[in-house]
Amino acid sequence: MRKQLFLLVCGALALSLQVHADSINSGHAMTMYDAEQPKYGPDFTHFDYVNPSAPKGGSIRVGSVGTFDSFNTHIAKGNAAGTGSVETLVTSSADEPFTVYGLIAESFEWPDDRSWVIFNLRPEARWHDQQPITADDVVWSFETLMEKGAPGYKYYYAAVDSAEILGTHRVRFNFKEADNRELPMIMGQLPILPKHYWEGQDFGSTTLDPPLGSGPYRIKKFEAGQYIVQERVEDYWGKDLPVNVGLSNFDEIRTDYYRDPISIRLALKAGDIDFRAENQSKAWAEDYNIPAVERGLLIKEMVPHQNPTGMQGFVFNTSRKIFNDPKVREAIGYAFDFEWSNRTLFNGQYTRTASFFSNSDQASSGLPEGEELEILEKYRGQIPDRIFTKEYQPPRSDGSGRPRKNLRTAAILLRQAGWRIEDLKLVHKETGMPLKFEIMLYSQAFERIVLPFIRNLEQIGIEATIQMKEQTEYVNRLRAKDFDMVVFTWGQSDTPGNEQRGYWGSDAADTDGSRNLARIKDPVVDALIEHLIVSNSREQLNIRTRALDRVLLSGFYVLPQWHIRSDRVLYWDKFSRPDSSLRTGVMTGRWWYDELKAAALEDARQ
Repeated sequence: MRKQLFLLVCGALALSLQVHADSINSGHAMTMYDAEQPKYGPDFTHFDYVNPSAPKGGSIRVGSVGTFDSFNTHIAKGNAAGTGSVETLVTSSADEPFTVYGLIAESFEWPDDRSWVIFNLRPEARWHDQQPITADDVVWSFETLMEKGAPGYKYYYAAVDSAEILGTHRVRFNFKEADNRELPMIMGQLPILPKHYWEGQDFGSTTLDPPLGSGPYRIKKFEAGQYIVQERVEDYWGKDLPVNVGLSNFDEIRTDYYRDPISIRLALKAGDIDFRAENQSKAWAEDYNIPAVERGLLIKEMVPHQNPTGMQGFVFNTSRKIFNDPKVREAIGYAFDFEWSNRTLFNGQYTRTASFFSNSDQASSGLPEGEELEILEKYRGQIPDRIFTKEYQPPRSDGSGRPRKNLRTAAILLRQAGWRIEDLKLVHKETGMPLKFEIMLYSQAFERIVLPFIRNLEQIGIEATIQMKEQTEYVNRLRAKDFDMVVFTWGQSDTPGNEQRGYWGSDAADTDGSRNLARIKDPVVDALIEHLIVSNSREQLNIRTRALDRVLLSGFYVLPQWHIRSDRVLYWDKFSRPDSSLRTGVMTGRWWYDELKAAALEDARQ
């Protein structure tokens, strides 16, 4: 989840912090740390990266793999599709790392220790049925999501003590702890839901009735599991807000659902959809060598970004007996030949991931030193000694496809962990239990990646098989953590914080729907998470996050895969966008339908 950060701003571009006699701050924007100043002052008219005169109109059609059976995205049930109508108290800018500005909220108030925050709502904010958005809606949303929402809400807002209605358009959140600088900001990203609509509904159930919202789009029509058409709300209450000017320019957004990525690629090339973000390197290299691309009618573009790429990898469910020994998990890592895969399967497009916070200042490297070393020294004896003496690096091979040296290393580790070969199978020397497991997938495209991994495991006596699931069953099994191994991605922001509790914290290990899929239960990890949450500067946050990164890596909970520092996109040449690039890469929300380009494209295609 992207961070929501605030700092008092007043006085045009000077933007100096306004501190009252009672040390209460107030303003239209907020950043994470006092040293960071918002880019946009109280009187800004639009973000620099949009075209404030962008025309409204036209449509964009996209494809999605799978299906949907609900529009309630806030619960851990069903396979839900977003409605495009849920708003939050704040919104972030795309050209600053950590600044948010008011959306439903017009301004904010908070003390120096950030032990509470007050949001002053815009009186003009309206639901699509024209009823006003009030503090009652905000408090009801918080309480309902905590009681009936998906587990992620409980972890994200666990430090909130209470929510108070101070007036029709004024609400206060009180926190259980002080100096957690992120808490006022993450309250700003609370989804605000209409109390008067949901009071007559069962919030804990799936629904195919598009819920009432307040945002720039709402569902116009749909067919369950087939398509969704969202229409731009002509009388949207917030269309003239500075944070919205130049955005949400399409009259319609249509999403068609397909069985697999192959079908989506065919639909794109046929002109049935307009835009695709390609996530398969082989398809990017080979599937779009067509006349439309050569003629520049279908644009194929790699857009660099500076986003943290987080961690994607094979996840070990450590509650499974075969995976409760870190030596076994480390050994299995030697059977994945990334260099061969990158050369043979990925056309050399990827970089091996070596951090849970890759492509960011929070990624650990080398050996710990300075303040980071001081932090880790406190846990010497509770964490592996190798953290202090050996830099973490995923196993490397010569890329030949025959990683004999790596497999020999794996065999040594497995013997040290008490496993031996009997009848060409690896079994535990005391229990006789075989080392066999299933890798749960839902994407057929991943089979070509997993099968060579399985063949390498077979050479050291490990029996691994693929368990292919359709999307709905896959989601349910993932929520229940009912798998041996799975492929998963933990996205990260530039400011890791409270969400780390739900990723790696002990309390989340046995909770259905949490993102602690590895079921990590480590008091040192818990302590390091709490330590980084109360960081009081960006430099301190980076140091503390690197310490957490090292401990997570040393546990071998995940077999790291790869990442890329660009967005790979294809789109028919019927859209325009501002010339300025963004650190966040592609942002279709600032695009608009270009009638002249669309007419020229139609003529060229005919």
